[in-house]
Amino acid sequence: MLASIAALGLSVAACDSKSENATEAAAEATRDAADATADAMENQADAMDTKTDGVDTPAENKMEEKADAVRDAGEKKADAMEDAADKKDGGAPG
Repeated sequence: MLASIAALGLSVAACDSKSENATEAAAEATRDAADATADAMENQADAMDTKTDGVDTPAENKMEEKADAVRDAGEKKADAMEDAADKKDGGAPG
């Protein structure tokens, strides 16, 4: 199934301009960087709680909230980049 989705993505990408493809690649890199940063923050949060009692510490919760915010901001920025690329290319999503 994943191969089908990838093939569909490649066939749609063939209709995009080089500029749109470059912007979409940059958007994906932005999304990946935000995810990596958020993952590292979540790992730090997990390290803050040394007890295995099922209860997160306030510091851990705060760090996880920050990680969620980083991930959300990266997603919004990447979506905006993709939307702008689509508009430059005549509005057809790619």
